[in-house]
Amino acid sequence: MDMLERVFYSPAGQSIARRAGMPRSAPLRRGRAWPSGPIVLAPLGSSRVAHHALVGLGREFQAPVMDTPADSPPGYGSPVGAIVIDATQVSTVDALEDLRAVVRPALRSLEASGRVIILARAAERGWEAHAVARSLDGITRTIGKELLGGATANLVYLDRAAGASDVSSTLEFLLQGRSAFVDGQSWRVAASSTDPRRTDAPLQGKLVVVTGAARGIGASICRILARDGAALVAVDVAAAGQSLAAVANEVGGTTLHVDVTAADAGQRIASHVAQRGQRLYGIVHNAGIARDKLLVNTDAERWASVLRVNLVAQMHINEVLLDTDTVGGLEDGGRIVGISSTSGLAGNRGQSNYAASKAAVAGLVVAMAPDLAGRAITVNAVAPGFIETDMTARIPFMRREVFRRTNSLAQGGHPADVAETIGYLLDPASAGVTGQVIRVCGQNLVGA
Repeated sequence: MDMLERVFYSPAGQSIARRAGMPRSAPLRRGRAWPSGPIVLAPLGSSRVAHHALVGLGREFQAPVMDTPADSPPGYGSPVGAIVIDATQVSTVDALEDLRAVVRPALRSLEASGRVIILARAAERGWEAHAVARSLDGITRTIGKELLGGATANLVYLDRAAGASDVSSTLEFLLQGRSAFVDGQSWRVAASSTDPRRTDAPLQGKLVVVTGAARGIGASICRILARDGAALVAVDVAAAGQSLAAVANEVGGTTLHVDVTAADAGQRIASHVAQRGQRLYGIVHNAGIARDKLLVNTDAERWASVLRVNLVAQMHINEVLLDTDTVGGLEDGGRIVGISSTSGLAGNRGQSNYAASKAAVAGLVVAMAPDLAGRAITVNAVAPGFIETDMTARIPFMRREVFRRTNSLAQGGHPADVAETIGYLLDPASAGVTGQVIRVCGQNLVGA
């Protein structure tokens, strides 16, 4: 911590920050911890989707307190841990009043790191239904920006055929501390042949490859996936050999020294998997680099090097692993997860090459998902915002503090927050989640 940081975090510095209106952060509930207070279930209509999903998760729930015309909304006798709103039958503007009436009282009673979760249906026809479905996204994002104490709000759209078993892993992820830094987001869940049984080790016996695994987010991904039962192949360049070995030893995995941009990278990964006598269940394309410069100062090599590592490499590796003739390739029902970035979704000064690569990853998963649906392979991406790593620690203090605080949770995320979201996407019970990009950014104020 340098002198400027010591001054800023001193009592006097924090007093000045408060008077300047700089937001204060709250500790976040993380890991597989459930809310400590009760879960409130608010069905807006006769739908039982959320009811059956909560029952399937073994969670008890209580009825909501409804708002009244009075100025001060009624509260709950004690803090509630979460409110789950089943809005899957909401398709008219008038029905939005029911949403307001159940959410308003809960907001004043939500515990620290509480949850607001809205389940809705993706509109298929009708102007009003489409408008209302989109309005739920705006409502959720606004709630996320108004909540305090590390509480979050998220929205899940269910396709018409999707049911309680399809959304169970998503509801579990959002209720637990694993979703600590996912806030103000929405994504889609489709119908699948999901096994509704839940376990704390959903990846037991499944082999997963993680590239860029030697440090930072990659190392955290390995730790979280090992906790969830996965067998790991940790991949990184030879120069990172010592750190890579330490990570692999910690999680009981194996190492593979591969430059992901090498022409034979995909085949070397497949051969390593085949030598283990297992089939490959999933690959996490975490390897990435940044070579930042203003576009006016970005030469061809600086441009190409970032695209080669962050995008082209995973396209070539995927091509090999998805070939059904490749021994050690990806099995049917497997998982592919890429790493996008809020810089790719929003753009960022001096990162034109990085933003190009990360936006392309988001486009890639959207394009690949329908093509692989016949093999039940899901393809998704996570888009981290400001995450506390050795790399972000090198950003000048004032810029770093701005990046930390310009999200609804007023803090930077942890590498484990990215890893937990990847674990959710790899979960066999998340088979209905494909072609989605989930931001892990604390509802960053850019990239919406």
